Amino acid sequence: MINTLVLDRSTKIFTHISDPNLISEHCSHPSDIIWVDVADPTSRDFDDLAREFNFHPLSIEDCRHEHQRPKVEEYQGYYFIVLYEAEMQTGCQLELRELSIFLGTNYLVTVHSQPIRNIEKAQQLWGHWADLAERRTGLPAYLLLDAIVDDYMPMLDDFSDRLDELEAQIFENFQPESLHDIFRIKKQLIFLRRAVVPLRDVFNTLLRREQPIFSRETMIYFQDVYDHLIRVADSIDALREIAGSTMDAYLSVSGNRTNFVMKRLTSIAAILMSVTLIAGIYGMNFNFMPELRWRYGYIGALASMLAVGLALYFYFRKIKWL
Repeated sequence: MINTLVLDRSTKIFTHISDPNLISEHCSHPSDIIWVDVADPTSRDFDDLAREFNFHPLSIEDCRHEHQRPKVEEYQGYYFIVLYEAEMQTGCQLELRELSIFLGTNYLVTVHSQPIRNIEKAQQLWGHWADLAERRTGLPAYLLLDAIVDDYMPMLDDFSDRLDELEAQIFENFQPESLHDIFRIKKQLIFLRRAVVPLRDVFNTLLRREQPIFSRETMIYFQDVYDHLIRVADSIDALREIAGSTMDAYLSVSGNRTNFVMKRLTSIAAILMSVTLIAGIYGMNFNFMPELRWRYGYIGALASMLAVGLALYFYFRKIKWL
């Protein structure tokens, strides 16, 4: 489904267009800025985009095939950008939604098969910032990219809080399930890093290349997004190190608990072996054993077992094995 929003820079009036065949007509007007949003595109939608904007077949092919690496490619008169919006779903499941962007001098085309919540947010902000229409498509592109990048930070704060909780849980109330949670967080951070880190090259390309799409004043906004992105990437790397440290702490505590259990089992085994030794000696069936005919032999054997067991017990308590 193709939704088109047109801003007339001279009148600052927004207009919605339902007919895709009118897109090229508005593109020919220098005063118009066009935002075309294609949700859940069909093959016909891709054909309409290629016809109305004269996009290169390679960029259309990359747009058709999902799971692209975040990137920016420069074509004649426009940039093709791929990035991912991230959202934490119920049950702490990380979801990455792919977004393809065609960015030209007076048009912005967004293509996505899954809902991108920041598109509506950016379009609303664009309406409030209509006075900066001279920024052309650099303004709505900045609003969209900035919203997507800024959404990463609350998610990273959530990761940080979860790691703090797991670390406290490991030392205060050790549970084997904590290891599974740590692995899940590390895996999610890896997925998020794959979506974020390549974006640094995307913005670096947009900032460093001499291109006529954006004015110098507009590039300042993209520099701000780039700075936020650097902060997000550094935070992801820091959280990965914290997750690794939390896992090391889990393994250390688990090892200490195992050593404690082994000490306790060894102590119990030593006590039982000592008692069994006495019982074994007095259980031998030899005719010539002085203790066999002793009147108090049975009571003496039990007393010996009790004395040896108690002595070993207090000794192991003293060395903190029990």
